[in-house]
Amino acid sequence: MYCLRNIIVLTAGLLITGGNVLAGVLPEERSDVMYHLYDGGGVAIDGPSVLVRKQVGKSVSLVGNYYVDMISSASIDVITTASPYDEERTQWSLGMDYLRGNTTMSIGYTSSVESDFDAKTYSFTVSQDMFGDLTTLSLSYALGDDMVGNSSDPTFEREADRQQYGVGLTQILTRNLIATLNFTTITDEGFLNNPYRSVRYQDSGTATGFSFEPELYPNTRTSNAVGLRAKYYLPYRAALEGEYRFFTDTWDIESHTASIAYTHPIGPFVFTAKYRWHDQTGAHFYRDIFPREQATNFRGRDKEISPLTSGTFKLGGSYEFIGDAEGWGFIKRATINASYSVLSVDYHDFSDISVGALLGEEPLYQLDADIVQVFFSFWY
Repeated sequence: MYCLRNIIVLTAGLLITGGNVLAGVLPEERSDVMYHLYDGGGVAIDGPSVLVRKQVGKSVSLVGNYYVDMISSASIDVITTASPYDEERTQWSLGMDYLRGNTTMSIGYTSSVESDFDAKTYSFTVSQDMFGDLTTLSLSYALGDDMVGNSSDPTFEREADRQQYGVGLTQILTRNLIATLNFTTITDEGFLNNPYRSVRYQDSGTATGFSFEPELYPNTRTSNAVGLRAKYYLPYRAALEGEYRFFTDTWDIESHTASIAYTHPIGPFVFTAKYRWHDQTGAHFYRDIFPREQATNFRGRDKEISPLTSGTFKLGGSYEFIGDAEGWGFIKRATINASYSVLSVDYHDFSDISVGALLGEEPLYQLDADIVQVFFSFWY
């Protein structure tokens, strides 16, 4: 559940906050109001988000964001070992960009609160334009401080800490082609599993042939990822974008992610089509079923750390209903934006035990989800 929710939060955050490709220019003053919906695999997540960005003088830009997830879950993880539930997650964040010459420094703070999970994140980024503004080097650091709870046990509290280091290089190669190379390292330490999730092991004394026990993860994890993105601007104002990312970690998960997108403007409309492919191996301590109780030192049956392949197809569009020419009071420009995505995930070693089949005859689980986002953007 946590992984699915984080996918939606990340996607929404990228759409709303965006970010500068190059340093040396403050973000535009704007406001965004969004509604997002995720529905798939027995999980429904929806809620609003509001973002406001305002410049203070010529060197400072401030940003604030309020985000709500209303979650209803009867997913495969829940219906096999627990009861369906509803909860709400509230997130707010504040940030500041400071521009001095060709250098941009950014700081941010995010707080996320729900009934059994509190997360705080502090971030800092510095970007430097070089070589006639054709090259931008960025360095970033983020610190996460999480507290994991359990709604069935008020005394249960476990800490999890996260540090993220990043370096990025953006290069304008030609008048039509721009490319970005990023490298990220993340270290996690503390309670890294889900207090509600269980693993199953073979048990001939039961009618199903298996029983459940709590999962147990390592308390450390180091992840490394390298990504390359290129965007080519076509003569008729359209653009073609491609991206590749390789990920590996100390849990023996390796993944490859590739995407291609095409953007096409028609008058006040802009249409986008994108396809994303993802393939990963499983963690070394993951098993669909263990041979016996406490069979290994670490045990996990989270389908998101299992071998899987996913594909996402997205269609989006925007309409500029207030243009630079006419304006509307203090609003210079405004757009309405909408997108619809279809997500399909094939799990190669995660059985769907909810169907009640005999042990060893359960079908592999497949997840299909719909993702909808609608938001208004105002520039002033």
